Order: sequence, then C-alpha cells, then structure tokens
Amino acid sequence: MIINTGMRTDIPAFYSKWLLNRIQEGFVYVRNPYYRHQVTKYILNPNVVDCLAFCTKNPHPLIQNLSLLDSYKQFWFVTITPYGKDIEPNVPDKKQVISDFKRLSEYFGKNSVALRYDPIFINEKFDVNKHIRCFDKLLCELKGYTEDCTISFLDMYKKVKINSPDLRPPNEQEQIQIATAFSKIGKQNNIIIHSCCENNFLKDYGLDITGCMSKEIVEKAIDSNLNVPNNNSKRNGCSCLLGNDIGAYNTCMHLCKYCYANANQELVKENIKKHNLNSPFLIGELEPEDKITETNQKSWLKIDNQISFFS
Repeated sequence: MIINTGMRTDIPAFYSKWLLNRIQEGFVYVRNPYYRHQVTKYILNPNVVDCLAFCTKNPHPLIQNLSLLDSYKQFWFVTITPYGKDIEPNVPDKKQVISDFKRLSEYFGKNSVALRYDPIFINEKFDVNKHIRCFDKLLCELKGYTEDCTISFLDMYKKVKINSPDLRPPNEQEQIQIATAFSKIGKQNNIIIHSCCENNFLKDYGLDITGCMSKEIVEKAIDSNLNVPNNNSKRNGCSCLLGNDIGAYNTCMHLCKYCYANANQELVKENIKKHNLNSPFLIGELEPEDKITETNQKSWLKIDNQISFFS
C-alpha cells in the first residue's frame, strides 16, 4: 500500500520531526476530516508500506534526515511556482527549493522525484506569456533531474474565492496556449507534462492526462510492479493513488492565498498550538469519544516485483 503525506498539509516542511517519531514508533492515528471521532490507525512498516509519497513546497527540513527513511521506497512531488511572498508568504526562496529538488533527485534517482507547477492562475502580475517564460526557465534548470511534471489550473473553491478574489483560473483559450507551450518546453527538456483532473481536450495539445500519481508513475519511482486494489482512487475520474493520507487540513503554515486545504489563517494558528511532536495524531491527542479502526494493510508488491530492464 501507499502512505500519502501531502494532500492536506506539508509534512516535510513543518512536521518532519513528528513524522520521524511516527516512523520510529511504527504507527500513526488519522482523524476523519468530516467525522472527527472516526480515527484510522496506520502501521508504518516497510513490509506493508510499499511507498511513502510526499508533496511539499519545502523538502529541506526532511532532507537533513533522509537516511532515517532509507528502509522505505519513496516518491516525491516538489511544488515550485514563480509566485512571490504576496501569494506564498512562507514558501522559502525558490533557489533553495530548486537546490533541494536536485538533492532529492541525486539521492533517490530522477524517477522518484517529480515537479509540480501549480496552481496556474491569471492575475495582474501573471498572464499566459509570463507563465510560459517562467516555466521555460524552471524546466531548463531541472533538466536531467526529473522526467515528470504535473500542472493544474486554479480551482475556485469557496474558501479560495474568499481568500483570493483577485485570482482567476485560465479560460479555455488560455489553457490551450499554456498546454501547447508547456508541452513543447517539456519535450525540449525530456520531461513529460501531465495534467490531472483537468479538461481531457488538453491531450490534443500535448499533455499527458493519465494522472499525476498513477500506478505507472509509482511503479517507476519504486522500481517494482504493484497489484493495486480497484477502489484505491478517492476521486471520480482520477486514476491516481491518493488514499491513506496521514495529514490534516488547516495545518499548513505556508498560508498560500490559493490554498484549498486551509480555511483561514486563524484556524491554522489555533491548530498549530495543539501539535505535539510525540502524539500519534498530527494535531491533538486521543479523545474519550474516539473510535479507532486499524486498517487492513497489505503490501501491493507482486511476487515477481522487479520491473524488467527491458520494460
């Protein structure tokens, strides 16, 4: 099975010490974000966890301790955008993030580290041409360090509309312009440009629409074949392996203006006060009303699990 860490918060950036404690103790508790007292217990053991999947804007804090995770196969998404502090107030300098991206690639191999350039939005500072110039520069910098990049367009969730009324997603014509240009830039740098849960017509303009964290991408990352349960994907129309996330909403301190995972800054600040490095929960402690369910974890590795050299 796969343990995800990055759909609800940025664990490498802000909670790496907690994660390493959980790895050492061998389990983690996760609250259901919609039914508070429904708690899932996940065993953290490489015998049943085939891949630890990360999605981060700042891998640096965890990079210092990568050797402590050596018993796990891993897949890393690193998000790098051209936005400034007005949009991403607590994301570190992009030169540092690019440097850390390269370090991850050198440590795990380029198949285990992928780029995210998202979300793409339009405002007074960023039009289509600005995105194309920034993307070209970024991929030239990362050529040889990855083979995969995922882009996505801003989703106007209710909380995004409240927090960022000056941002908008690209319209259809702008999406076509971006897809066409980004696909060309990707080919020039030997990087496949994926879109995920976007309009399928974008494949006509060079994008790979099979998903950002599909079975094939994970298999390439861990150099093994997987027998994945048919019901693993949690979103309609999505083939990505996104279940089993151990993060929590309203806990990411990047405080990006476009964030779908934070309702507001005040709630994030209140939750951070409840973080305990030694708790099995990312936020808070076990409560009397909690009902803990231990998930039935099994390895998905095939018996003949090594991918052929010629595949």
